[in-house]
Amino acid sequence: MKKIIAVAALSAATFGLAACDVDQTEEGDMPELEGGNLPEYDVEPVDVEVDSNIEVPEVDVDATQPDAEGEPVTGDE
Repeated sequence: MKKIIAVAALSAATFGLAACDVDQTEEGDMPELEGGNLPEYDVEPVDVEVDSNIEVPEVDVDATQPDAEGEPVTGDE
């Protein structure tokens, strides 16, 4: 089960990174005693177009039911 979760997390991370354009804008340095310089990145997400027009088929349902035998149940005792 842990392997399935690990594979799913790795797949999600791969798809997430593949959907972005990442450009490194500054080099990083190893930190010294008083600090350091972390690398900087410029991330541009991709544009996604979603078509919200969905065709829904028309369904004709025949809801007639023959009369049942016996007394109706009302839930009152």
